[in-house]
Amino acid sequence: MTHTVEKIGGTSMSRVNELRDTLFIGGREGEDLYGRVFVVSAFGGITDLLLEHKKSGKAGAYATFVGDDSDHAWHDSLDRVAEAMMAAHRAVLDNPADVERADAFVGDRVLGARNCLIDLQRLCSYGHFRLSEHMGQTRELLSGLGEAHSAFVTTLMLQRAGVNARFVDLSGWRDEGDVSLEERISGAMDGVDPMHEMPIVTGYAQCAEGLMGEFDRGYSEVTFSQLAAMTGAREAIIHKEFHLSSADPRLVGEEAVKKLGRTNYDVADQLSNMGMEAIHPKAAKTLRQSGVPLRVTNAFEPNDPGTLIDDQPTDEAAVEIVTGLDIIALEVFEQDMLGVKGYDAAILEVLTRHEVRIVAKVSNANTITHYVDASLKTMRRVQKDLAALYPSADISARTLAMASVIGRDLNGLSVLTRGLQAIAGAGLEAIGASQGPRNVDVQFILERDALKPAIKALHAAFIEARTPKLSRVA
Repeated sequence: MTHTVEKIGGTSMSRVNELRDTLFIGGREGEDLYGRVFVVSAFGGITDLLLEHKKSGKAGAYATFVGDDSDHAWHDSLDRVAEAMMAAHRAVLDNPADVERADAFVGDRVLGARNCLIDLQRLCSYGHFRLSEHMGQTRELLSGLGEAHSAFVTTLMLQRAGVNARFVDLSGWRDEGDVSLEERISGAMDGVDPMHEMPIVTGYAQCAEGLMGEFDRGYSEVTFSQLAAMTGAREAIIHKEFHLSSADPRLVGEEAVKKLGRTNYDVADQLSNMGMEAIHPKAAKTLRQSGVPLRVTNAFEPNDPGTLIDDQPTDEAAVEIVTGLDIIALEVFEQDMLGVKGYDAAILEVLTRHEVRIVAKVSNANTITHYVDASLKTMRRVQKDLAALYPSADISARTLAMASVIGRDLNGLSVLTRGLQAIAGAGLEAIGASQGPRNVDVQFILERDALKPAIKALHAAFIEARTPKLSRVA
């Protein structure tokens, strides 16, 4: 038996003092405490203050620094970050000496970041240097403050409780910057013995590849999966504040949902496509290729095994999850499209340039429709570029929603037919529906105000009133 690598998200981290007595320690003593490596996110809300609010887009320190004309507003943003960090660790640390050390840690890191940004502004006041060329590094510098803080505070808390915890800082603070992710992890873990100590590792890792450039705020799961793969973990575990369930319990009711218990990486990918990430797809790929199974648990129910995600097929066909997503339908109609190559490639190029995420696509003789996850503001720019390419085309963008019924094996369940019947039975109308030949998901296109009642109707039809499962035919 070897160690596990376990990740704790930001919302759960804000209650890390509760996790001390359950997840971290619980009833364990001596060597039973160890054999576990924890990768931690920043405390809830801190990354929003450091960068920008994930949902509202409200500017944090990074966004303020980028757009600051007064040269003062970003200083105030950093002050708010420091205040929020101190409030976060004072809510979970009991010992005054630990609070004092955590305050000093915040002061040192925030001051260092502030001085770095001042120097960068001064450098870029010369015509040979452009601030825009350093935005990626600036975003990474600021983001790394959050995970470094939470990992340091967690280590202090556990050491005070008698745990041999070790702070493992991957943020590259005043270290060599030109190292790969593998080199960053292997260097930091050199000499660490997870079987006799508890490493508390930052979710952000500074490396030459620049994690935020490709993964943005999904970087902590990439760090987590790479660490699990490199160290040969027995299992990779993600602790969330909820179980991976058959639907959102706030929507269909806690008494109606069912914990998955077991699924596979294919289902995890479908969930990511619907914006309901069990794990980032690139992180899942790393775990899958290294043969490390993934477990998703409720952090506050440490005795529940949660849901195991691996590459094993199911023995019986069944719907596992019903979820949904607000989308925009980008429709390009061109009468002369039939038989002419290049339309789709050009549309994809424009969508890629504007960093629009495609959820699904349908087409016929003269129309190509992409269902995308993007803002209307972005889509107006896309429409403008496409109109310049195809001035005679009719290009429209319409706000819609997509409900998806997902399972490892949907063969023989007539999900498309029964789903349309369930939607109609709820007094709703599906604008469109699609099912691929692999039979792992069926998608229903709806008006936005119909999404929530449609999910409830589909969940009732496939999960709550589940018919006997069909055995897979060998």
